Amino acid sequence: MAELNASGGLAAEAHRRIIGMILDGSLAAGARLQEAPLGEALGMSRTPVREAIKRIESEGLAVQEGRFLKVRRLPRAEIEEIFFLRLQLEPEATRAAATALAPARIEEMAARTRAFIGGSENGGQWELDDAFHAMMLDAQNNRAVIDVVAGLRRRTCMFDRSQVPERYLRGFEEHLAILDALGRGDGDAAARLMTDHLAHARDAVLGRLDALEDQKARRP
Repeated sequence: MAELNASGGLAAEAHRRIIGMILDGSLAAGARLQEAPLGEALGMSRTPVREAIKRIESEGLAVQEGRFLKVRRLPRAEIEEIFFLRLQLEPEATRAAATALAPARIEEMAARTRAFIGGSENGGQWELDDAFHAMMLDAQNNRAVIDVVAGLRRRTCMFDRSQVPERYLRGFEEHLAILDALGRGDGDAAARLMTDHLAHARDAVLGRLDALEDQKARRP
């Protein structure tokens, strides 16, 4: 079990560092994602690098061209489209959650979120975030919407604490506000809060992209 955990940790570290290289332009659009060169650059074996590359492909940041998997950087317009769709789908699901979710389930998620905020740890960030958003979508019981939003979220999940640190705890505090509204049975307030939550996430991601572009423009 320890070996599996170590392997997973290395794969997560490889993913974080490769994503950083893509976002800062060290791995430009069209660059090949190859295990051996990346492993050498990162000082890692091929196994965690291979897992990281698979994850990057699933997130839509890589595309197969002939024999090679190559970098595909998400353009600003695509980020805007992703959040446009999420803003159409998730607030309505959250409104439905006010009557569809059992109070005990809402309180369980709130307790998990408070514990996470209190611990201020990075581990498990995406797992808890996924669980929260999945809970809202499950309430609507629409498999097509669930699958669409899951795909959209995968395409932006590289924007984690390392990329948008200002969203790290603030996003979970916004989750708590949504859960509080749901606990009161106020679906309209919960939907409004979800709209604000997604808009804040969108603005943080777009701001990060703008900052990266500015950094690249200032390079000699």
